Amino acid sequence: MSDSRIGLLAILGTYTIWGLSALYYAQLSHVPPLEVLAHRTVWSFLAFFAVILVQGRLRDLLGVLHPRTGWSGLYRIIPAAVFVSINWFLFVYAIQIDKTLEASLAYYISPLLAAAVGWVVFKERLSGLQWPAMGLALCAVVILTVGLGAAPWMALAMSSTFVAYSVFKKGVEAGPTLAMAAETTLLMPVSLVYLIGAHFGVWGGDAVGGGAFGTNWHDTAFLAFSGIATGVPLLLFGVAAKRVTLSSLNIGHYYNATLQLTVAVLIFGQAITLPHMVALPLVWLAVSLFSLQALRRDRQVRMARKASVNASIDDIVL
Repeated sequence: MSDSRIGLLAILGTYTIWGLSALYYAQLSHVPPLEVLAHRTVWSFLAFFAVILVQGRLRDLLGVLHPRTGWSGLYRIIPAAVFVSINWFLFVYAIQIDKTLEASLAYYISPLLAAAVGWVVFKERLSGLQWPAMGLALCAVVILTVGLGAAPWMALAMSSTFVAYSVFKKGVEAGPTLAMAAETTLLMPVSLVYLIGAHFGVWGGDAVGGGAFGTNWHDTAFLAFSGIATGVPLLLFGVAAKRVTLSSLNIGHYYNATLQLTVAVLIFGQAITLPHMVALPLVWLAVSLFSLQALRRDRQVRMARKASVNASIDDIVL
């Protein structure tokens, strides 16, 4: 099987799991979101640590976590770990308060917001259809804010934390598996302390005054498996990132968001209001324009690279 086909299958698997993950975490809607987050972090750490051990890269992990890595390692991984933790919490919390529809909007907005941040922070050039795409996305947010009487804070918070996470990850030299292992290693001690306190009722827990883990097989299994549910799509994403174009990765976000939107409306029964009916088509048009421009840019880069190779061959022949 070719690398490109492996990459496409990996990205399809990644976004399918992410798109349907609301169904998984809905099974834990009665467990406090901080407790779910803490379990997700601890079990993710165990999953990634197991992969690192199998790969024989424990020394590499310790190296990534050493202060000498500076701004290409530890000093970026620390804030990245904080932002991904906040993002995970917001996603779980959104499901518990019946905001899955708004969570799906976050994944439509994220690539557009990332481009805006790239333009402002990294001086990355926006071109062509990306400008009207940004304008349409801004109009959609304004329509939702006016129509619903409040800004879509959950969607904006989720997309902002994900983009902040991406910004800090941008300069990390470690590969995706090693970087995620480092992030969960940093978060694990705090999460473990929280879970111990929840188990003994120090700061609450579930309705009976203790942590949900161990109270019944359903909650125990879903909490323990959250590490695999988190780790597998991230590993698949790492496989895909090396084999498909950046535009394909970004377009995948919209497939993820559409699955989440479908789950929110058809399975959870969340209503699409009139403001949503106006704003969502604007967002879809925005991401379509943005993706089209990304595909155009990819094609131009490939053509330029091919022309450069042909020119080099001609020089050698001459």
